Amino acid sequence: MRIAVIQMNAEPDVEANLAIIRKYIASGAANGADLVVFPEAAMFPFDHGRLDTVAQPLDGPFAQAVIETAQEHGTTAVVGMFTPADTVFRTPAGDIVEELPEGSGEANRVNRVHNTLLVAGPNGVTHYNKIHTYDAFGYRESDTVKPGDRRVVVDVADTTIGLATCYDIRFPGHFAALASAGAKVMIVPSSWADGPGKLDQWRTLTMARALDSASYLVAAGMARPGSPDRYGYADGPTGIGHSVAIGPNGARLAETGYAAQVLTVDIDPNRVDKIRETVPVLAGHRTDLEIGEGAEHFEGV
Repeated sequence: MRIAVIQMNAEPDVEANLAIIRKYIASGAANGADLVVFPEAAMFPFDHGRLDTVAQPLDGPFAQAVIETAQEHGTTAVVGMFTPADTVFRTPAGDIVEELPEGSGEANRVNRVHNTLLVAGPNGVTHYNKIHTYDAFGYRESDTVKPGDRRVVVDVADTTIGLATCYDIRFPGHFAALASAGAKVMIVPSSWADGPGKLDQWRTLTMARALDSASYLVAAGMARPGSPDRYGYADGPTGIGHSVAIGPNGARLAETGYAAQVLTVDIDPNRVDKIRETVPVLAGHRTDLEIGEGAEHFEGV
């Protein structure tokens, strides 16, 4: 299975990004890629304006152009975009609620979006809405992004892939569930923010999730904006680059740097079965024990 990972630097211009996406779907297919993977938010980068003003439904022009391009070139594309979700309210206290309690006073309406991965290929179209919103490091993605409520696996080139987005990488159970559903390759589009220690965290987490699930893991990162002298600082919020392919044994097969580039990797999904037989972490995972049965909580020891 050949996978083309497009580490791009999205602009605050949907049409410009769409042109780049269509170009790389075509070139990836021409190079024999079964799967062309773009970063989270490839449609429009974070921190460049309201997401609800650029969000489009899956039958809108952005998604339809991606679908048509992928089908025209006979490959499958995974593209990060934003789709409309719901309307909630921000109370005077700053909380986001679906309904205003009586007597709460005036509140601002907030049109939330889904952080969506569009998956389009010759055999059909599906999507995954990011489940774990990035409410960390002082950022609250859930204020403007509604969390998804379903995991998604899809077959590409006779191989089942599982979908995750950026912050999902911090939740091992997500990847174990995808593997239990048959996924042998985890695809993780990301827009991982730069900052002290963030690259080390990214490398550790991507390797750990491949090992947890005994799967290949292929992550497409947004390129790091700005000049090289700012690498490692927290002023490049839309990406850190370092797209990566990791084997089911945790081996780092290939990794990019900070700048925009294309990473093409060939993997053998049949290796996953051998690894899972050798290290049966999925079969041996215990989910039937409550605290007090398989573990005890002692205080004051």
